Amino acid sequence: MTLDGFRRMALGLPEVTEEAHMGHPDFRVRGKIFATLCAPSAEWGMVKLTPEQQDAFVDSAPAVFTPVKGGWGRGGATNVRLRAATARILRPALMTAWSNAAPRSLTAAAGPSTRRPSRSRNRQ
Repeated sequence: MTLDGFRRMALGLPEVTEEAHMGHPDFRVRGKIFATLCAPSAEWGMVKLTPEQQDAFVDSAPAVFTPVKGGWGRGGATNVRLRAATARILRPALMTAWSNAAPRSLTAAAGPSTRRPSRSRNRQ
Protein backbone atom coordinates (compact mmCIF):
# COMPACT_ATOMS: atom_id res chain seq x y z
CA MET A 1 0.00 0.00 0.00
CA THR A 2 1.24 3.49 -0.82
CA LEU A 3 0.49 6.82 0.85
CA ASP A 4 -1.65 7.72 -2.17
CA GLY A 5 -3.48 4.39 -2.00
CA PHE A 6 -4.30 4.92 1.69
CA ARG A 7 -5.40 8.49 0.89
CA ARG A 8 -7.65 7.42 -2.03
CA MET A 9 -9.24 4.67 0.03
CA ALA A 10 -9.96 7.00 2.98
CA LEU A 11 -11.28 9.79 0.73
CA GLY A 12 -13.54 7.27 -1.00
CA LEU A 13 -15.65 6.90 2.13
CA PRO A 14 -18.75 9.12 2.49
CA GLU A 15 -18.25 12.76 3.55
CA VAL A 16 -14.51 12.40 4.24
CA THR A 17 -12.23 15.41 4.12
CA GLU A 18 -8.45 15.56 4.30
CA GLU A 19 -7.03 18.06 6.75
CA ALA A 20 -3.86 18.23 8.85
CA HIS A 21 -3.19 17.75 12.53
CA MET A 22 0.19 18.11 14.24
CA GLY A 23 1.91 18.27 10.85
CA HIS A 24 0.38 15.04 9.52
CA PRO A 25 -2.40 14.52 6.98
CA ASP A 26 -5.58 13.29 8.63
CA PHE A 27 -8.95 12.09 7.42
CA ARG A 28 -12.17 13.23 9.04
CA VAL A 29 -15.84 12.52 8.78
CA ARG A 30 -17.93 15.51 9.86
CA GLY A 31 -14.93 16.94 11.68
CA LYS A 32 -13.92 13.77 13.57
CA ILE A 33 -10.54 12.21 12.83
CA PHE A 34 -10.64 8.50 12.02
CA ALA A 35 -7.28 8.01 10.27
CA THR A 36 -3.92 9.72 9.73
CA LEU A 37 -0.83 9.32 7.56
CA CYS A 38 2.89 9.67 8.26
CA ALA A 39 2.84 9.18 12.00
CA PRO A 40 5.37 8.23 13.25
CA SER A 41 6.92 8.27 9.74
CA ALA A 42 5.98 8.14 6.05
CA GLU A 43 5.94 4.34 6.22
CA TRP A 44 2.90 4.34 8.51
CA GLY A 45 -0.77 5.18 8.65
CA MET A 46 -3.06 5.09 11.67
CA VAL A 47 -6.69 4.07 12.14
CA LYS A 48 -8.74 4.97 15.19
CA LEU A 49 -10.38 1.77 16.45
CA THR A 50 -11.81 0.56 19.73
CA PRO A 51 -9.48 -1.62 21.82
CA GLU A 52 -11.56 -4.69 20.90
CA GLN A 53 -11.41 -3.88 17.20
CA GLN A 54 -7.68 -3.25 17.50
CA ASP A 55 -7.17 -6.70 19.03
CA ALA A 56 -9.06 -8.32 16.15
CA PHE A 57 -7.10 -6.48 13.44
CA VAL A 58 -3.72 -7.05 15.13
CA ASP A 59 -4.54 -10.76 15.54
CA SER A 60 -5.64 -11.07 11.90
CA ALA A 61 -2.62 -9.29 10.38
CA PRO A 62 0.21 -8.68 12.89
CA ALA A 63 2.64 -7.72 10.10
CA VAL A 64 0.30 -4.85 9.16
CA PHE A 65 -1.36 -3.64 12.38
CA THR A 66 0.27 -2.72 15.67
CA PRO A 67 -1.01 -0.63 18.60
CA VAL A 68 0.26 2.95 18.78
CA LYS A 69 2.60 3.30 21.76
CA GLY A 70 1.25 4.64 25.04
CA GLY A 71 -2.22 5.74 26.01
CA TRP A 72 -3.47 6.37 22.48
CA GLY A 73 -2.70 2.76 21.62
CA ARG A 74 -4.41 1.46 24.74
CA GLY A 75 -7.45 3.44 23.58
CA GLY A 76 -7.47 1.69 20.18
CA ALA A 77 -5.26 3.89 17.98
CA THR A 78 -3.62 1.41 15.62
CA ASN A 79 -0.60 1.89 13.37
CA VAL A 80 -0.75 0.48 9.84
CA ARG A 81 2.54 -0.62 8.25
CA LEU A 82 1.81 0.55 4.71
CA ARG A 83 4.51 -1.55 3.04
CA ALA A 84 2.87 -4.74 4.37
CA ALA A 85 -0.76 -3.67 3.80
CA THR A 86 -2.95 -4.56 0.85
CA ALA A 87 -6.27 -3.01 -0.09
CA ARG A 88 -8.03 -6.22 1.01
CA ILE A 89 -6.50 -5.91 4.50
CA LEU A 90 -6.68 -2.12 4.88
CA ARG A 91 -10.19 -1.43 3.55
CA PRO A 92 -12.05 -3.11 6.47
CA ALA A 93 -9.89 -1.26 9.03
CA LEU A 94 -10.53 2.11 7.38
CA MET A 95 -14.25 1.37 7.10
CA THR A 96 -14.38 0.35 10.77
CA ALA A 97 -12.53 3.49 11.87
CA TRP A 98 -14.80 5.64 9.67
CA SER A 99 -17.88 3.95 11.11
CA ASN A 100 -16.65 4.62 14.66
CA ALA A 101 -16.34 8.35 13.93
CA ALA A 102 -19.36 8.90 11.66
CA PRO A 103 -22.79 9.74 13.07
CA ARG A 104 -25.23 6.83 13.04
CA SER A 105 -27.43 8.60 10.48
CA LEU A 106 -24.52 8.62 8.03
CA THR A 107 -23.49 5.01 8.62
CA ALA A 108 -27.11 3.90 8.17
CA ALA A 109 -27.37 5.82 4.88
CA ALA A 110 -24.04 4.37 3.67
CA GLY A 111 -25.29 0.80 3.95
CA PRO A 112 -24.87 -2.31 6.08
CA SER A 113 -21.15 -2.82 5.40
CA THR A 114 -20.34 0.48 7.12
CA ARG A 115 -22.68 0.29 10.10
CA ARG A 116 -21.14 -0.02 13.51
CA PRO A 117 -22.65 -2.62 15.83
CA SER A 118 -25.19 -1.52 18.40
CA ARG A 119 -23.86 -1.21 21.89
CA SER A 120 -25.28 -3.88 24.14
CA ARG A 121 -26.77 -2.73 27.37
CA ASN A 122 -27.35 -4.91 30.37
CA ARG A 123 -30.84 -4.22 31.60
CA GLN A 124 -31.69 -5.44 35.03
